Amino acid sequence: MASVAKVVREAVGWRRRGIAFLAGALSVLAMAPFFLWPVLFFTLPVLIWLIDGTSDQALAHAEADKATHTRAWRTSLKRAAFDGWWFGFGYFFFGLFWIGEAFLVEAHIFGWLLPVAVTLMPAGLALFTAVTAAAARSFWVPGLSRVAVLAVAFGVGEWLRGHIFTGFPWNVLGYALTQPLYLMQSTAVFGIYGLTLLTVLIAATPVIVLADPRTPRPGAKIVALTVAPLAALFIYGALVLAPGPNSFVDGVKLRIVQPSIPQHEKWLASEQPRIFAEHLRLSRISESGKQDDLEGVTHVFWPEAAMPFLPLSTPDALSAIGTLLPANTFLVAGALRLEKASVGDELRPSTLPKRQVYNSIIAFGPEGETRAIYDKIHLVPFGEYLPAQEFLEAIGLESLTRIRGGFSIGSTPRPLVSVPGLPPFSPLICYEAIFPAAVVQGEDRPALLVNATNDGWFGNTTGPHQHLHQARLRAVEEGVALLRVANNGISAVIDPFGRIIGKLDLNEVGTLDTQLPQPRPATIYAQYGDGLFLLCVLALSLTTWIIVQYNRYAAR
Repeated sequence: MASVAKVVREAVGWRRRGIAFLAGALSVLAMAPFFLWPVLFFTLPVLIWLIDGTSDQALAHAEADKATHTRAWRTSLKRAAFDGWWFGFGYFFFGLFWIGEAFLVEAHIFGWLLPVAVTLMPAGLALFTAVTAAAARSFWVPGLSRVAVLAVAFGVGEWLRGHIFTGFPWNVLGYALTQPLYLMQSTAVFGIYGLTLLTVLIAATPVIVLADPRTPRPGAKIVALTVAPLAALFIYGALVLAPGPNSFVDGVKLRIVQPSIPQHEKWLASEQPRIFAEHLRLSRISESGKQDDLEGVTHVFWPEAAMPFLPLSTPDALSAIGTLLPANTFLVAGALRLEKASVGDELRPSTLPKRQVYNSIIAFGPEGETRAIYDKIHLVPFGEYLPAQEFLEAIGLESLTRIRGGFSIGSTPRPLVSVPGLPPFSPLICYEAIFPAAVVQGEDRPALLVNATNDGWFGNTTGPHQHLHQARLRAVEEGVALLRVANNGISAVIDPFGRIIGKLDLNEVGTLDTQLPQPRPATIYAQYGDGLFLLCVLALSLTTWIIVQYNRYAAR
């Protein structure tokens, strides 16, 4: 093990870059749908050894010429950032390759951008890993304490990735320790960023300890920092799940509709009547395949942009919805909404920029009337809008949805939606479900999360599986059930403990009938959000500093 560490530390040139890239790429196996998180026991030590190498080089320069110490230190930061960038580039390149599928939906328009998208986005996100490695190098210390330093740097770096530049916390490293179900329960305490701290400590410790023959009592350290924390997480999860199945809300029967409309057909005007008719047809069919015309069903759910037109200004559509719904039955559907729309208005591509277009969830009553509206507040860059929209459109560029002027942002903070017969729920459209501590905004706590999405953009790739898993964790964090309604899957009903009690697989056409799980009491994370994570960062930083100072004093 020590010889491998030496090879990694001393690697230069393309070999060093290749080692970092490969370690990052293999780390993706820790994420959904693979969940091979033990791979991090080998890939994270590689990153530590690479940072060790930059430290070794800096010390060599400092010993040769004390006057060059500062310059050597700065050089080591740059090298650490470079190594971190290659690690991150491998991680995001293989973790996000599925984004390229979206550019093939209308390949004649956007296909030329595919190579740019699948390389530029990972390259940009890898800057966060570069900063993480450089920040860790700034406080690098010898011995096992450097694992804690990297854990703090990774935790803060992942938190920043989830918040700045609109945020994109996809495949945060902490997701590695959320499978199996027992491990998942700790998310309700620490949140996904807190689990990132634990992931680095647990995964990096054994190999780092075994690779250094000078480490005293290596077995005790592995037990203390790997075996004991993992055992504690498993035991905690077992205790939380011990009471058994969740109870259900009385008098509520839900039907989720998954039509699996191919994305290349979604926006064709000629296909829209058929798409709408397919949603109506499926809504009348039970999950067993029998037509029951919604008998006994209280609420029907359609996915994001289920109606790729303007239903509120389409009287025939409202009439059809009213015909579909029996008395006391309600439809909650993803739809598009145009400000001050008139009958006959078109949405794409002739909508003028001055008229605001919203990606919405709309609740309809049994007469086809509007009961509630939520407009998406966290839009997808380049998908739903363009940065510097007017300028980029002026030179001929378009967002992937080809809505001129892009979508507009709804009212913030995110309101709770009230529909007769349902407890107040927090509406989440598409990737709004991946943002921890942001799925609930305002003072009132929801009793349900509803995630309407359309992963048809991303084909039969790992993307929809990753999306489902991340949405699933929001249910556990907040302690409420999640209904996930996806165009082509994966639709699911998830209880407050992350148990999937019903699911429609990827590209499956059908319906899912289910009861509504009761919420659990507010979790620690639901009450304090990322506050506990920040306390853990401070506590781990202070503990590491004290240990380092004690070791230095003892060595005198």
